[in-house]
Amino acid sequence: MRLRLLFFMALQAGFIQAAPRAPLAPAERTNGIQTVAALDGIAPQAKDCVALIYNQKDRVMTTATWVAQDGYFLTKASDATMLEKARIRWGDKQTAAIRVIHRSVAHDLLLAQAVGVTGVKPVTFDSEPKKIAYGQWLAAPATGGKEVRIGVMSAQRRRIPGDGAAMGVRMDEKSSKGGGVRIVSIAEDSPAAAAGLRKDDVLIELAGQHLDEFNRVREIIRDFQPGEQIEVKYRRADKMLSAQVRLASRTKILQNWEGEDFANGGISVRTDNFTQIIQHDLPLHPLDMGSPLFDIEGHALGINIARVDRVTTFALPAEVFWKEFQPLIETDRHPPKALKP
Repeated sequence: MRLRLLFFMALQAGFIQAAPRAPLAPAERTNGIQTVAALDGIAPQAKDCVALIYNQKDRVMTTATWVAQDGYFLTKASDATMLEKARIRWGDKQTAAIRVIHRSVAHDLLLAQAVGVTGVKPVTFDSEPKKIAYGQWLAAPATGGKEVRIGVMSAQRRRIPGDGAAMGVRMDEKSSKGGGVRIVSIAEDSPAAAAGLRKDDVLIELAGQHLDEFNRVREIIRDFQPGEQIEVKYRRADKMLSAQVRLASRTKILQNWEGEDFANGGISVRTDNFTQIIQHDLPLHPLDMGSPLFDIEGHALGINIARVDRVTTFALPAEVFWKEFQPLIETDRHPPKALKP
């Protein structure tokens, strides 16, 4: 016993040193061989089942998940705007036009089809809920399927209530001379800032409705969901201008009002008002939303739907949406025949 005590004291004093350990190679620090090996069984499936949607300026809008071999896919609805001018791209630079079938405001999901496409590799969703334990490893494709990233379920399943939409402006409570409402400040990384609005601009019309007092702005926007676009007419100096503003979740605007880099890479336009979510900490980007979420055995658990902050992503469980969308695909494939007169 005395020898053990002396040994411990010597170790604490630094007389006895443990054998030095070789530093980890850079490749082992984030995606080590042993860690990534756990994904060998699902990596090909995870990479092949996604595509990217590009807008008319050839910029990535969001990620799509193939759900049928004949080109049907799901994506995040609030990020998929003006799809009639967009293209879907996958594999070896294959592209196709997009045909919109159904947009679900409740789930923030959009069902569409890549026109004329066959032979893609879809995800197989199950309408029955999968048991996922707090802290369980999860995986998802990122950057259009170029890599697969891992993380853990970081909170229990739950409903995420919504607080409506917002532009990200603060307004003068007094009506402006000549009519309208003057902007006194604009939140950084907000819809208003993205649309080019500035401090001292005077809002004249919102979604076709005239503004005579600042409270009308909130009342009008209350009828819209995050992700929807509205036309704003405003006066800057002596010029009348207009802009299309894509609204964001009010919670997003309030959290990042002072531009303190709350997101550190961006957060989704819509981050709330979901009936049920799986929360995890996978290092994903807002552009990765619309991608599938897997367990490490390769079961498709749901779709990533919102990047909420630096370390939080929400995914919709498959059982929440698949029973709604699967019949829509079958109906679209085999529309009812017209009745004879």
